Amino acid sequence: MAPAPRIRLLPETTANRIAAGEVVERPAAAVKELVENALDAGARRILVSLEDGGIGRILVEDDGHGMGEADLAMALERHATSKLAEEAMLFRIATLGFRGEALPSIGAVSRLTLTSRLAEGAAHAISVEGGRKSAVGPAAGPPGTRVEVRDLFFATPARRAFLRSARHEAEQAVEAVRRLAMAWPEVAFRVEVEGRLALNLPQADRDGRIAALLGADFAAAAVPVEAARQGLALSGLAGLPTHHTATGAAQHLVVNRRPVRDPLLRTALRVAYRDMVPAKRFPVAALFLEVPPEAVDVNVHPMKTELRFRDPSAVRGLLISALGRALAVGAAGAAPAEVAVPEWQPAGFAESVAPSYDARPPAGSFPGWQPPSGPLPQRPRTASLPLGFAPSAAPAPLPAFEGEGPLGRPLGQILETYVLAEAPDGSLVLVDQHAAHERLTHEALRAQLVEGGVRAQPLLLPAVVELPAADAARLLDRSAELARLGLEIEGFGGPGALLVRAMPALLGAPDPAPLLRDLAEELAEMDEALALEARLDAAVARLACHGSIRAGRRLAGAEMAALLRQMEATPRAATCSHGRPTVLRFGRAELEKLFGRR
Repeated sequence: MAPAPRIRLLPETTANRIAAGEVVERPAAAVKELVENALDAGARRILVSLEDGGIGRILVEDDGHGMGEADLAMALERHATSKLAEEAMLFRIATLGFRGEALPSIGAVSRLTLTSRLAEGAAHAISVEGGRKSAVGPAAGPPGTRVEVRDLFFATPARRAFLRSARHEAEQAVEAVRRLAMAWPEVAFRVEVEGRLALNLPQADRDGRIAALLGADFAAAAVPVEAARQGLALSGLAGLPTHHTATGAAQHLVVNRRPVRDPLLRTALRVAYRDMVPAKRFPVAALFLEVPPEAVDVNVHPMKTELRFRDPSAVRGLLISALGRALAVGAAGAAPAEVAVPEWQPAGFAESVAPSYDARPPAGSFPGWQPPSGPLPQRPRTASLPLGFAPSAAPAPLPAFEGEGPLGRPLGQILETYVLAEAPDGSLVLVDQHAAHERLTHEALRAQLVEGGVRAQPLLLPAVVELPAADAARLLDRSAELARLGLEIEGFGGPGALLVRAMPALLGAPDPAPLLRDLAEELAEMDEALALEARLDAAVARLACHGSIRAGRRLAGAEMAALLRQMEATPRAATCSHGRPTVLRFGRAELEKLFGRR
């Protein structure tokens, strides 16, 4: 006798509730699906009302096209949709929804009432409770569609037990509407929570919607992003590196008018800001990417928040390069004359890249200064300055400097660490000399690296550095990469001994031992799969730190003036290589606030 079959077909109600677990994981997901339906229906005004965090009641009303009696009955059937006229359209989706799962999935786990009316016609309504549908009947209502969801997850109490507080669920639902509102600025949105207004966005243009959602602070600390390549178009606003948050919630990424949290796009954003924002902080951006519908697959995630691009490298490269150009602004907030290749020539290295602007101090400002020649001496007690200035024993009187820029004229030095200056508008400017010079050195090293390799300066006598065997082995494994950075090393005798034959010329002559220890630490923290470019850039940041003016270094007036001028002409000079600010500005309003005048 054959055994009884153990595989059976699930009842339709059970299957719908399983599907609902993927599509409707919480009230915010239901709100998102319903608002997307409204947008696909051509709505220009959308109202969302929530009670008990959306668990008790969700109401979504729109003024879109509406549905007739026959379409209303079909709308609650699984995989019934008006958005895919033929199968081929599945591979060039141009709407937010397309699966025909949202309404039947929501209806399978709640008590749902759907009322709709065409512009010219009567209103009709249909209800569904736990997957059991009623007949379509006449109703009253304006043109458009009204969806009311009550007792969400009453039919699946296990799912309801995993929800958080009503307040938290409401916040998530409002955030879902905010993200859709960013992508659809021409649509007015209104969200009420427990009868109180939580979000009110009138119709606007894109810039107006960005300002309304991200605030005036972002608008004041953002730069426009525009780029196009290989059929891709990127636009939007990116916050300057000095404007960052504790989470990534303020990062709005929109692809073909669909808000997404795609890992590829978020990684590209992080890479673009990697040496300008402090660790564990997140940049703020509102970026809009247009991709040919056939070049992106949106049907790879239940919530449609992740995508698969036909050419991910092109998308990643477009974002990183466009953001790099947009963020290449000097410390004064204006783009340098040459942004594409950030060139900066420290005085004292005549063979360096010739910059397109005159970033060097005025001729004759430094009497007695001569450019160094020949190999660097081994292990000097004090590092030379790539700015090319001789150490000054005491501050000199500040002369009047010509060609005063946006950061103004230097007034003096505080605590032998901060340069105090007065901007042309009277604002007080404070510059961290080490952080600022670190960025200048970083950009100069990066420019040389882009051109083929950092210029090396042979040591007069090769230096022997003792390191733990593991650190020495790690550096030797990367010796070819380090040579591109101007650092030439080889093994010497014991397992932990390294022979240093050359150092990057821009660094002057720092002690190689601390530099090698830091580089070994950097390499130990890197992922082995990290791209060569990323590894080199991280190493450049370490090199820049060792070749920069230190806190406690007394500067002459001419040195301070030259530092300010170079900051104005150097990309990304508002932050150091670790993401910390290099310059602070105190205008009249800030000073009056500090002194209690306002």
